[in-house]
Amino acid sequence: MKRQSIVPQELESYYTDWKMSPGLISGEHVFFTGFTGAGSDGRLSDDPEIQMRNAFEKIGYVLRDANLSFGSIVEMTTYHVGLRDHLDVFKSVRAEYVKEPYPAWTAIEVAGFVREGAIIEIRVIAAIG
Repeated sequence: MKRQSIVPQELESYYTDWKMSPGLISGEHVFFTGFTGAGSDGRLSDDPEIQMRNAFEKIGYVLRDANLSFGSIVEMTTYHVGLRDHLDVFKSVRAEYVKEPYPAWTAIEVAGFVREGAIIEIRVIAAIG
């Protein structure tokens, strides 16, 4: 089975520095790396909503380069530090991006991430076609 990396220009450091594909086409699906909410400058905002939007924007870069849309997402797993503290905000932001039919979704509370101060990581799988 042929696999193809999707490496948007905005996320090239994932591939070169971390040795991982922001997105990887395998079969009829695109598998995404989990994205935290650091901005394009690498900074993490103290505002949970900004982190959430930044993570969704990174997903959008991969979707764009795969010629897909947020409506192509079939599964989403979100990891949260302080899940109950910002779940309502996350649901509101998420609703601006996901499309019907809504993807399956699992939200998991975690103790932390590699980046100190990150409160969210989002991983998705999108269908091609």
